[in-house]
Amino acid sequence: MSEISEKFAVLKSGTPRLRNTSAAERCARMKSLWDATVERKDDLFKAAHKERGTHDLDMAAELVMLKSEVDYMCKNLAKWMKPEKVKNSLATMGKRCEIRRQSKGVVLNMAAYNAPTAESFVPMLASIAAGNAMAIKPSELAPDSAQIIQEIVNKVFPADEAEVFQGGVEVAQELLAQPFDHIYYTGGTAVGKIVMKAAANNLASVTLEMGGKNPVIIDETAKLENAAAKLAWGRVMNAGQVCIAPDYAIVHESVKEEFQTLISEKINALYNSDGAGLDKSPYVPRIINERHTARVKSLIEDAKAKGATLVSGGNANIENNYVEPTIITDVTEDMDIMQEEVFGPVLAVVGYKNREDVLKHIAPRTNSLALYIYSTNDDNIEYFLSNTSSGSAVVNNNCIQSGTNPNLPFGGVGNSGMGRIGGYEGFRTMSNERSIVHQPLDKFRDFLIQLPPYSDRYSNIIMKAIKK
Repeated sequence: MSEISEKFAVLKSGTPRLRNTSAAERCARMKSLWDATVERKDDLFKAAHKERGTHDLDMAAELVMLKSEVDYMCKNLAKWMKPEKVKNSLATMGKRCEIRRQSKGVVLNMAAYNAPTAESFVPMLASIAAGNAMAIKPSELAPDSAQIIQEIVNKVFPADEAEVFQGGVEVAQELLAQPFDHIYYTGGTAVGKIVMKAAANNLASVTLEMGGKNPVIIDETAKLENAAAKLAWGRVMNAGQVCIAPDYAIVHESVKEEFQTLISEKINALYNSDGAGLDKSPYVPRIINERHTARVKSLIEDAKAKGATLVSGGNANIENNYVEPTIITDVTEDMDIMQEEVFGPVLAVVGYKNREDVLKHIAPRTNSLALYIYSTNDDNIEYFLSNTSSGSAVVNNNCIQSGTNPNLPFGGVGNSGMGRIGGYEGFRTMSNERSIVHQPLDKFRDFLIQLPPYSDRYSNIIMKAIKK
C-alpha cells in the first residue's frame, strides 16, 4: 500500500466519528482553521506576492471570503443539521417523512494556483460543516502557499480528519485512484474531464468549478465611464487569473471607440497613477510562471498577426512573468484569443449593431462561468439574461458574485462546471440528502392495504389515481 493509500485509509477511519459530531463541534473546527490561518496571514501575504505579485490587500480580500463563510455557517449550521420535515403524499399518509443531511465520507479538494488559500479552505469549510474528512491537493504551481496550507492543516486537524498532499501530476493521479466519496475540483476544463472520469470509476459525486470565456455585453445605453473603471479592475485583478474575470467585450458600435479609449485611460489611472509605469505598479500582479506568460503573449501576437489592433498595452516580459494590461480590438473568430480562455490581463473587444448579433457572438462558445451586462435599458438586460446561459451573471458590475455573499450559490454550467459552493449550498453539496419515512405502528396508521391479495378498495384507489 502506498503512502497516499495509507493516509486515505486513516481519513476513512475517522468518518464514523465525524458523521456524529454536533454543530458546535464542527463550528469549533471551522473557527480553529480560521484562527490558524489569520496567525499565518503575513506568511500568506509573502507567498502570494512571491508567486503572483499580489498586493497584501488583494490577499487579505481572499481571506475575507473565508471569514464570511465561517461566520455564516456557524450562525446557521445547527438549523441546517436538523431533520427537515416534509409534507406527506397520498401514499405516505399517516407517516412522518423527513430529510436528514449526513456526511458523504471523505472529500478530495483539488485546488488551483490563482487563489490557493481560498480554493483550499472554502470547500474545506463546507466539508467540515457537513461532517466529512478532507484531503487537499494544492497546486504545485504555488508551492510556498501550498506549504503554508499544509502547516495550517497539520496544526489544526488530526490525521483522520484532514490531510494535505503536495506534488504534481503523479500525486494527483494517485489521489484520483482512491475511492473518495466526493471530489471538488477547481481548474481548467481539460483536467476537469479527467477528474470526472476518475470519479466515475468509484461512482463519486463531483463539483467542478472551471472557467471559460466570460462575455461582457455593453449596450448603447451603458454608463461607459463607470463600466470602463469596473472592467479595468476586473480584467487586471490577479493579472486576469480569475475564473470569473471578463474575457471579451461585445460593445455596441455606437459606443465602441469611446469605450476602448475610456478603459485604456482607466487602466492607466488605476494602475499607473504615479507615472512610474504599469510594470512597476504594486497593484499589477504577475502571471504564475514563464510558461503561462508565454502562452498569454502568444495569444496577443497571434491576434496581431491576423489583423487585430492594439488599443493599449501588448508588451510582455516572460522572465518576470509580466504581461502588460492590454486592450485589443478588430478581433475575429479565427484568432486564438477568441477561442481560448485568456487567463491574463488582456481584454478583446468586438462590436455589434443589434442585440441579436450579441447572441451570435456568444452562441458558438461553451457556457461560461460568468456573464456581465452593462446597460441602463431594462428590456435589453432582460433580453440578454433570458437568451444566454452562464453559471452566474452580474448587471452593471463584474467579479462581485463569488465569495461575497454566502446566500448566493456559486458554480458553473456545462463546460464551466457543475455543482455549487457557498453557504448552505456548500453544506448541501458535501452532504448526502437521506430521505427517511417513519411508520407508526398503531392500528389506525399501520394499515397494509397495498399487500396482496389486492382488495377492491385498493384497486379502486389505484385505478382512480390514473384516470384521465
